[in-house]
Amino acid sequence: MLILSLDTTTASGSVALLEKTRLLAEMNTESGSSHSARHLRSVDELLRLNSLSIKDIDGFAVAAGPGSFTGIRIGLSTAKALAFASGKPVAPVSTLKALAFKLKDSQVRLISPILDAKKGEIFAALFESRAKSLEEVIPQAAYKPDYFLAGLPAHRLVSFIGNGAEVFKEKIFTYLKDKARFPSRSPFIAYEVGLLGYEILKGGRGKRGEDVQPLYFRRSQAEDKR
Repeated sequence: MLILSLDTTTASGSVALLEKTRLLAEMNTESGSSHSARHLRSVDELLRLNSLSIKDIDGFAVAAGPGSFTGIRIGLSTAKALAFASGKPVAPVSTLKALAFKLKDSQVRLISPILDAKKGEIFAALFESRAKSLEEVIPQAAYKPDYFLAGLPAHRLVSFIGNGAEVFKEKIFTYLKDKARFPSRSPFIAYEVGLLGYEILKGGRGKRGEDVQPLYFRRSQAEDKR
């Protein structure tokens, strides 16, 4: 099964090509503004370098959020268009779960992905790494940092990942002290999105492009103004 995986939910955008769980190629782009101008070019280049076309792809995986509202829309619209053109299914994947998946095989079993959601909030969750899965311990949602951090088990080691972990590092240390860990990992997650997407697709749980919905976890600024 060939999977094309996409992520534009943060400034660290990426595209990956997988054969089941094996990474064939990836392209990563750090963008301070928008991925709209580069993302489709990255997809085209990745396919061209591997002598493939969209018709060769068996399914798509896409980070559906949370993250930048604009970034989420770019990723989903790209996945929807590719699915429509090819007739192949899409596996929507949580950005937070994909980040946590980067630390799944580390020594610390509790993993907290955190994204800076701006406006004094974070997108966050707490996962526990099991033998073959990640179990959600604290639900994925938008939180006030103090509220979320106060709910973490202060007596256990917790590994943090994501741009919010760096922004709120001092506050994290205030709550967890020497139990906080900050492993160094790449911020690009298209490969992890592809791995999680593969599990969805091989189980026949992929969606039609038009049925894929974003994971916002809160209203956009435009909706707040209305």
